[in-house]
Amino acid sequence: MIKDFLKKSLILPIAFIVMAVLFVSCGAKEAPAAGTETAAPVEESKSTLEIVKERGKIILGVTAGVPGYSAPDSEGKWQGFDVDLGRAVAAAVLGDADAIEYRPLSAKERFTALQSGEIDLLSRVTTWTATRDSELGVNFAGVNYYDGQGFMVAKDSGITSLADMDGATIAVQAGTTTELNLSDYFRKQGMELELITFEKNDQASAALEAGRADAVTSDQSQLYALRTKFKEPDNFIMLPEVISKEPLGPVVREGDDQWFDIVGWTLNVMLNAEEYGVTSANVDEMKSSSTNPNVKRMLGVEGGVAEGFGLDNDWGYNIIKQVGNYGESFDRNLGAGSPLNIERGYNALWVDGGLQYGMPVR
Repeated sequence: MIKDFLKKSLILPIAFIVMAVLFVSCGAKEAPAAGTETAAPVEESKSTLEIVKERGKIILGVTAGVPGYSAPDSEGKWQGFDVDLGRAVAAAVLGDADAIEYRPLSAKERFTALQSGEIDLLSRVTTWTATRDSELGVNFAGVNYYDGQGFMVAKDSGITSLADMDGATIAVQAGTTTELNLSDYFRKQGMELELITFEKNDQASAALEAGRADAVTSDQSQLYALRTKFKEPDNFIMLPEVISKEPLGPVVREGDDQWFDIVGWTLNVMLNAEEYGVTSANVDEMKSSSTNPNVKRMLGVEGGVAEGFGLDNDWGYNIIKQVGNYGESFDRNLGAGSPLNIERGYNALWVDGGLQYGMPVR
């Protein structure tokens, strides 16, 4: 009897308490107290294109200085193959290839700067890999240079290929995939080697120059750049073998397809321009007289391609007029017209037996 009485006497108060709690919580959501303000709706973030146009310039992430790729000249003006790609994007978007603020970045800083929005575009001898593409919140917009790990030796060493290097002393930057690739390759070939490791690549190359090592290994692009710093660069040569794939290209943040497309298609325009024979010197003539429909669309004479990117019709014309086609950029920065004197190799156009292939502008 007492238990039944207690149960009945407690049910009603508990029910009132529950109802009161529900009323207060619901009321708090639906009717704020007098004098309080609701939070303003979060403004949808602007696209990179909108930000760049409002700012009037692109913020470009580059190296702290790799000759041929991105480095300031004696007057402080940035030059190089990666710099040219950034300039081409600025020409396409803003009509001015020089509307750029350069942000020198270390290898450690580069992805954080892109992820945080500190830079709009990373064009900095950066290899496209699966983990970077899937884990860092970034997208590679193309390959502007097909690179690979190579070897540099003294011309008078008698070494002409890796087959001559059994038991050789090789200088390499410590703690890198370059060091791992080297060890793996020699083990697979059943060859012996002695490693000399250094904190920086220029220290490793200095060991070769001083005769402390038989060879130095790194990405070939790096080796060509390092050789320009030697007192007698012509006394050193590259071996023909490449033991890894290092595709280098421009990088953008994930989540902005429009900007990704603009950067990728800027590279495509430069490649197509070389294939169709359109250069910075003849682009005005080609624009007015070419009967090639691909050239007409690329230069904005017809087709309305630019509308899909949110750009002006002369975007392709500006790229070629102000920066040049892919071959022009390669030659003056890396090829026969530069101190690096790198052969096109894999970076020749597909019609010349290389890997570079511009997607059709149509």
